[in-house]
Amino acid sequence: MAKSTNDRTRSDLAELPSWVKPQLCKLVDAASQGSDWLHEIKYDGYRMHARLDRGKAQLLTRTGLNWTHKYPSIAAAVSVLPAKQAYLDGELCGITRDGKTSFSMIQAASDTGNADALVFFLFDLLYLDGEVISAAPLLERKERLRGLISGTGTPLQYSDHQIGRGSEFYGKACELSLEGIISKRADAPYSPGDRGLWVKVKCQNREEFVVVGWTDPEGARPRLGALLLAYYDPDGRLVYAGRVGTGIGQAELGRLWRRLHNRSPLPRCRCRWRRLAQTGLARRSSSAACTGFGPCLWSRSNT
Repeated sequence: MAKSTNDRTRSDLAELPSWVKPQLCKLVDAASQGSDWLHEIKYDGYRMHARLDRGKAQLLTRTGLNWTHKYPSIAAAVSVLPAKQAYLDGELCGITRDGKTSFSMIQAASDTGNADALVFFLFDLLYLDGEVISAAPLLERKERLRGLISGTGTPLQYSDHQIGRGSEFYGKACELSLEGIISKRADAPYSPGDRGLWVKVKCQNREEFVVVGWTDPEGARPRLGALLLAYYDPDGRLVYAGRVGTGIGQAELGRLWRRLHNRSPLPRCRCRWRRLAQTGLARRSSSAACTGFGPCLWSRSNT
């Protein structure tokens, strides 16, 4: 029989981690099948860890940055959880009127410092009052998490799940125009950095790109013209995908400008682009690949 925290000696208690590398998802084409998998809604927000240490809460990004100051209302809610020490995993989101998560809303909240409208969806518990929970099966961790945050209400919400029936769950998510679903091995421990025990299937027809440069503004448009985008192919080559500029509002232009310039100056580099065969690139907007690059701002060469 497990000892309660009060019954354990100080030497029995595990130390609260300062930061844990998040377990990651692998993008797949279809939902996982079978009762070994549980399925959750995929949220469109910021991945965030919450660290509670005797009434003091920290919000940590997926790279370990401390963003507590950006979301004080979320940190305040975590600070009053019924535990001395805890480490939780979740997604910080903005919620639209129809109940869907919105990435642009959380960006706006981050820029203005108004985090009162945000919701922190919690889906994992890694540590609780001297006990390392991360080694337990996921289903057990989620039950412990549910008990911990039960009755707390907004802005902390438990991320519920469906066991099995992955195809049906995915179909319903897409019918509701949600971001997609995440399927997780129900019997597996938390595995920092792993991409395989958790897989995601997207409903939205979207791609993720790397910003590799930008053009100067034209006419009355301030700050930036278009963003130059690229993606990594399976061989690790950076492939130019095109440019995007329409649909970016004034507030977003300002946010992008500050983010691109509020760091040490980036050298502008020449990138040697070469043409690639069209095979396998039909759904992309370009067939040029960068054959070499480094830690600098890339501008596309015309040669």
